[in-house]
Amino acid sequence: MEVYDLANIKSAKKRILVSRTRADRNKAIRSGVKTAIKKAAVESGDKEAAKAELTAATKTIEMAASKGVYHKNNVARKISRLSKAVNGMA
Repeated sequence: MEVYDLANIKSAKKRILVSRTRADRNKAIRSGVKTAIKKAAVESGDKEAAKAELTAATKTIEMAASKGVYHKNNVARKISRLSKAVNGMA
């Protein structure tokens, strides 16, 4: 396997595998958060649909925080900005 190209020690090989697994997981979670934010920030002007998407996006973002992907202040900032955008819709 190409994972073991540089590592000679068993624990180092395992760390490579674990770090790749976690990186892939974090990447998927971050991608989901970005998608949720884009869906909530719809430009159609439908405030009710945007509020429903805001709830879903908030849940997705908070779940990412519980997994340790984002810092709690980063999560608070994302939710605050998104809420402000949705609530400010005409």
